[in-house]
Amino acid sequence: MRVRWIPARESPTETNLLRTVAALSASGDPQLRRSPGEVCFPGGKRDPTDKDDIDTALREAQEEVGLRPQQVEVISRLVPYLFDKDTLVTPVVGFIDHNFQAQPNPDEVKDVFLVPLDYFLYPKVHSQKYITHSGHGFIFHCFEYTNPEDGVTYLIRGMTAKLALLVALIIWGEKPNFEIEFNLDDVIASCEKSFLHKYATSQL
Repeated sequence: MRVRWIPARESPTETNLLRTVAALSASGDPQLRRSPGEVCFPGGKRDPTDKDDIDTALREAQEEVGLRPQQVEVISRLVPYLFDKDTLVTPVVGFIDHNFQAQPNPDEVKDVFLVPLDYFLYPKVHSQKYITHSGHGFIFHCFEYTNPEDGVTYLIRGMTAKLALLVALIIWGEKPNFEIEFNLDDVIASCEKSFLHKYATSQL
């Protein structure tokens, strides 16, 4: 599964992330096909017809939230992220047309909402814990965000939280009010170092 983040095209102080959430039903049984109960970015596995990661990102975003490729200005691909030992995640970054209106795929997505990017640096509610997985230690972040439009509270955690935090660090270049794994002097280089360390013990 490849995860994508796409900020809305606004001024830096208003930059937002397009986010999707696939939630549990009221009974607690997962009713959605993709990541039930989780907040995540539009994304998925590459199809044989996809030319590259960008093609995959654009196709998945259109399938999941109705974002057409012509509504996106792709600006970058970030350092790949190794999830578990056999899944490579490539974040694709781009600007969205400000007129975009989400049309969630009901089989995969329940809600689409925006989060101010700087919220991941100065959150109202945040927790973290240290985890060792597959021989690698890392910080597991969890952000709690209440959407001001409808009052719904979402938990943004795990890989989604880490990638959102990474983008916020790159854009703002400011140290958050909690501990992070990234080196602020060179965020990209620290990501590359982490990736190469994990890749050496992966199954890829």
